[in-house]
Amino acid sequence: MDFPLESIHKSAFKAAEAARCAGEQGKFWQMHDRLYANQTSLEPAKPHAEAIGLDVAKFEGCLSAGKYAEAIRKDAAEGAKAGVTGTPLFFLAYTDPTSSKVKTVARLSGAQPFAAFKAQIDQLLAEQPKAEPTEKPKAEPTAKPK
Repeated sequence: MDFPLESIHKSAFKAAEAARCAGEQGKFWQMHDRLYANQTSLEPAKPHAEAIGLDVAKFEGCLSAGKYAEAIRKDAAEGAKAGVTGTPLFFLAYTDPTSSKVKTVARLSGAQPFAAFKAQIDQLLAEQPKAEPTEKPKAEPTAKPK
């Protein structure tokens, strides 16, 4: 999911588009990592595309067409609807044992150490509702009186 924080970084949206366009050539994560490492010089995107070995003409065509803009806006809107205001944000959830619905039960906001995830997950596992048995146990046969 994309959630570009345009309010704090004017090039965040274009960076999200650049990563998606690089993904068309199998290099989403290479572009993501490069842009993350070079946050003060995200634009123009062409030098980043060249640096990771993209077909620059295809990349620039994708980027200038805004091919992924609508999908990125949709991701951001869904995130905002779910209460996301920043990244990273992790939702911890479980599937309701009586249906296929997923219930969010906790959030971890910001970069967290493994121990924070482990503690939260262990707590949720201990509290998770148990499924009702689908079949009642068969009654033990009783002995007939003599």
